[in-house]
Amino acid sequence: MDPSKLIFIAVLALFLVGPEKLPDYAARLGRFVRGARRMLDDAKDRVREELGPDFDEEEWRKLDPRQYDPRRIIRDALLEPPEPRRREEEPEPEPEPVVRAEPRKAIATAYDDEAT
Repeated sequence: MDPSKLIFIAVLALFLVGPEKLPDYAARLGRFVRGARRMLDDAKDRVREELGPDFDEEEWRKLDPRQYDPRRIIRDALLEPPEPRRREEEPEPEPEPVVRAEPRKAIATAYDDEAT
């Protein structure tokens, strides 16, 4: 965030909350941020315990969705050369000829004039 945006938020908070209650709300915000950070650290420690020594924080960064740019992914996919087709050793089986059934003759069905 830009420093000017932080100053704007602080001035807005000062007008909305008032100078008397602002220190109390700032302390609450600080406690909330510390609690959230503590919960995240605890979760990270539990993941490390369960995954063991194979846990690598760099691998988690690779899974971060913020690093993926859809435009770059599409551009790379379009620019990379197509994979050459592999010939399989077994030829594909030829499709079986389609046998068409003879059309059936129409059978007159009973018709009830009084049916609803």
